[in-house]
Amino acid sequence: MAGPKMQLLIAALLLAAGTLAHAQNCGCTSDLCCSKFGYCGSGDPYCGDGCQSGPCYNQPPSGGGGGGEVSVADVVTQQFFDSIIGQAADGCEGKGFYTRQAFLDAVSQKYSSFGQDATADDSKREIAAFFAHATHETGYFCYIEEVDKSNSYCDTSYPQYPCAAGKSYYGRGPLQITWNYNYALAGQDIGFDGLNSPETVSNDVVVSFKAALWFWMNNVHSVVNQGFGATIRAINSIECDGGNTGEMNDRVNIYQNYCNQFGVSPGDNLTC
Repeated sequence: MAGPKMQLLIAALLLAAGTLAHAQNCGCTSDLCCSKFGYCGSGDPYCGDGCQSGPCYNQPPSGGGGGGEVSVADVVTQQFFDSIIGQAADGCEGKGFYTRQAFLDAVSQKYSSFGQDATADDSKREIAAFFAHATHETGYFCYIEEVDKSNSYCDTSYPQYPCAAGKSYYGRGPLQITWNYNYALAGQDIGFDGLNSPETVSNDVVVSFKAALWFWMNNVHSVVNQGFGATIRAINSIECDGGNTGEMNDRVNIYQNYCNQFGVSPGDNLTC
């Protein structure tokens, strides 16, 4: 028969086993993460380091392979995000709108394959590229909407995406999504009425980041491996081939800075 000390040890081991089993089976709803301690919730404490299930920030890439299983939350730290938005003037509307948490929520809720398709260094370069373009497009997250709103950006050659009366489809959000057809398609994928309520992109910060990520994943993601210059051409080709070298170089300089912060080389073919 086991002595008192042995009985206490067995009891402790059984308790630990029971706790581990609970931690591995949180039973969270599909929209919540199971934290490393076995609790359900959202945000960094639950979806960040050690997240066991649910929309974890460090989900492996869909389709498998690639070795790019970096944690987006670990790369895009609060310090990194603050270093960008901190350069915007105090009066900028974006300082009270854009947040790191909204970006991470957009990634985890809808575009978890962002920055997850290649090597860890390639993944960091993609994250650096996204934020370089977002920084350039918004003036360090100063602007939510395009400054010049004189153009409605309604392309009537796409009758399947009819422009709503009184609505304009000028640039909004981190990548300044533009044109009626882009708003329509982004809305269909994300779940908002892009044609009748394009202003949602400038009113809901998570939708704003989702719209930017929608554009990125559908128009830019596939050319990231061709170099940063290819991403410039995918976002604003008018700057390429001598169209606006100053603007192109600004994007490149920001990208190189972010790559340096992430500890990776910027790669080849930086310009377009």
